[in-house]
Amino acid sequence: MNKLAAQRRAVGQILIGQGLISEDQLRIGLLEQAKLPQPIGKLLVTLGFISEATLREALSAKFGKKSIDLAHAIIDPQALRLVPQQLAKRHRLLPLDYHADLHRLTVAMADVDDIIAIDLLRKLTPREMAVDTLLAGESEIARAIDQYYGHVLSIDGILHEIETGELEQRRPGTKVDEYSQPVVRLVDALLTDAVKRGASDLHFEPEASFLRIRYRIDGILRQIRALHKSYWPALAVRIKVVSGMNIAETRAPQDGHFSANISGRSVDFRVAAQPTLHGENLVLRILDRRRGIMPLEQLGLDEAQLDMLLLMIARPEGIILVTGPTGSGKTTTLYSILSHINCEGINVMTLEDPVEYPMNMIRQTSVADTAKLDFANGIRSMMRQDPDVILVGEIRDAETAVMAFRAAMTGHQVYSTLHTNSAIGAVPRLLDIGILPDILAGNIIGVIAQRLVRRLCPLCRKQYPAQPHEHRLLGRDQAAPLIYRAEGCESCDFQGYRGRIAIMELLRMDEDLDELVARHATSREIRNVALGKGFRSLAEDGLRRVLDGSTSFDEVARVIDIGERRL
Repeated sequence: MNKLAAQRRAVGQILIGQGLISEDQLRIGLLEQAKLPQPIGKLLVTLGFISEATLREALSAKFGKKSIDLAHAIIDPQALRLVPQQLAKRHRLLPLDYHADLHRLTVAMADVDDIIAIDLLRKLTPREMAVDTLLAGESEIARAIDQYYGHVLSIDGILHEIETGELEQRRPGTKVDEYSQPVVRLVDALLTDAVKRGASDLHFEPEASFLRIRYRIDGILRQIRALHKSYWPALAVRIKVVSGMNIAETRAPQDGHFSANISGRSVDFRVAAQPTLHGENLVLRILDRRRGIMPLEQLGLDEAQLDMLLLMIARPEGIILVTGPTGSGKTTTLYSILSHINCEGINVMTLEDPVEYPMNMIRQTSVADTAKLDFANGIRSMMRQDPDVILVGEIRDAETAVMAFRAAMTGHQVYSTLHTNSAIGAVPRLLDIGILPDILAGNIIGVIAQRLVRRLCPLCRKQYPAQPHEHRLLGRDQAAPLIYRAEGCESCDFQGYRGRIAIMELLRMDEDLDELVARHATSREIRNVALGKGFRSLAEDGLRRVLDGSTSFDEVARVIDIGERRL
């Protein structure tokens, strides 16, 4: 077989290898290709042997490029404005996302090797920009170009369109598809805006005469929009439809979820509806998989803390607990640890409520009321699956705690979360749940307590000498150290902060601490012994981040009681 014939069969052989077509179907396609000089994949779709989605995945495997299903993609209006429609049509591409700060454009292309198109895209701005490509089907791109170009996608533009009814005036008599409805585009535009701003939650809050829209960014709620109350019924119905809720039910709480492709990546949304005095309150939790898992080295631990965490992870049996309030980053820390230990040599199983970030090779299960699967029953079931490492999403009650410790006592490494205010507070909390001191002693590897504080914007933070009360708490004998406070600039949306970092305290259990736990010692006794072994509290770790310029004194004081340092 000559080189050209081999190239022609490459995609076909991938499809045969995956059991998607037969040799006979490939032969028919090659015969058609001799008459019509078209790519073999496109001909196989035309002949009806495979779907375009199947072809997209096969080409993705061939070229080593990520693919995207445009049917579930949400498009960035900035990217559409940047790329002319004629360029998109001529080169069979669709702009997905544009990051002005990074000077990076993401596009979906039918031919990811179209160098001419990529060069033209790079020259759309005065300074050449980076272009990321994702693979998409040719007809999918054509449909998306017709769908998105010509429609207003900015929030202000859509609101103007709803208020003036310009769509009906501009397109009389045209066939109305779902995307021609401005409410659909308004929801998509709000979702895109929330994800691009790095929000963790999106709140729709109806009041007596208006609808408040707020994003939780870096742990702080910020009002983004206030819309007339007449907008809310249609918006609520749209969100409930895509998240699988009952649109007729408005008097009882509901939960739902959906996924969308935003900025070229898959983002999950967990939706909760709560009836209130002025209508249903909807909150969307945004689960961006790209942001959810990070290497241990990027958690913000100093060298001593990282060494201690690695020692805890290295112990083969026992339980490691991560504590803190809701939204303190416990799940991110646990996923980072699981990602660090994940390999072919061990069986890692999780039981979560719900599974937030899918991970390769890890067997993940969501607890479900409909299947009568709770944490305690789930642990019993997992114990029959030959696990090496078990993650229990949360210890909520005595039965779950007993099963988690039973797994730890039978040679498994167990990870879980617990709601306490400090690492040492985990011991009295478990005793209160009903775990005996003799079981606690020797079976807890360690406890991690953490909080999230906002990171100072590096472009606008302002240095100043610590004030007397700050100087005292920082514990410095010499002259007042120079620390930083928030100012605000365009880069950080005039907040003074951009992103968050974790502050942590790590309590690694040993024989001395186990003995104290076994004889029901007080928290103060445990703390005093731990301090002698190098234990550092949340307050001390927070003030460390103040001194290194990562965050401000006010921000640490907002999250934790800095006076704890003096205990």
